[in-house]
Amino acid sequence: MKKIKQMEYTVNIQETGFITHDVLQIKTDRPANFDFTPGQATEVALNKEGYKSKKRPFTFTSLPSDGFLQFTIKIYPEHNGVTDKLQTLEAGDELIISDAWGAISYKGPGTFIAGGAGITPFISIFKDLAAQNQLEENRLLFANKRERDIVLDSQFNQWLGADFINILSEEQNPKHAHGRIDQSFIKENAGDLDKNFYVCGPVPMINSVKEDLQALGVTNKQIITEDL
Repeated sequence: MKKIKQMEYTVNIQETGFITHDVLQIKTDRPANFDFTPGQATEVALNKEGYKSKKRPFTFTSLPSDGFLQFTIKIYPEHNGVTDKLQTLEAGDELIISDAWGAISYKGPGTFIAGGAGITPFISIFKDLAAQNQLEENRLLFANKRERDIVLDSQFNQWLGADFINILSEEQNPKHAHGRIDQSFIKENAGDLDKNFYVCGPVPMINSVKEDLQALGVTNKQIITEDL
């Protein structure tokens, strides 16, 4: 993700809580005149000694029309780093954020391909599509290790129904496919290959999916992802 010098804002945390076993949702105040496009992110740091310079990119999962900001963040306790510290925060604590940035935005109907925490840019996009009644002709392929890792499972089911397709790499589950998102899985589940493809996840996954899409005849113009 390419980033430039940004203005900084201090925001108060309103609410915080887990929505899966390792995914934290944080709701904060929204600075006056602060704006973003669904799919965009910001640099976030904790307003605490020793953490103010430790900025990490997190995606907005609220809507631009909301009077607050929301972040949906996967926690990595084993890293003993910023995300681990985030789970100790409470209402009234502060975060430091920057202006919004990011290359992922909605450019028309297509297939969204997400791996793990890569789902976060798509949360705000799908919320926005739902609000505008424009969910039709979009689908989501979501790769996780286990069923319990699926973020907002019931919400995506409500929005997309049969167009919400999960695949699990470390768990056999009769409700979901097993394995990883590869060329054959994309060919079987993506639908119209002439539409857009939105891709977000770990860098190796993004590169692999892009190669698979290109092998299927999808053009670079059709693939929307972050600048790596």
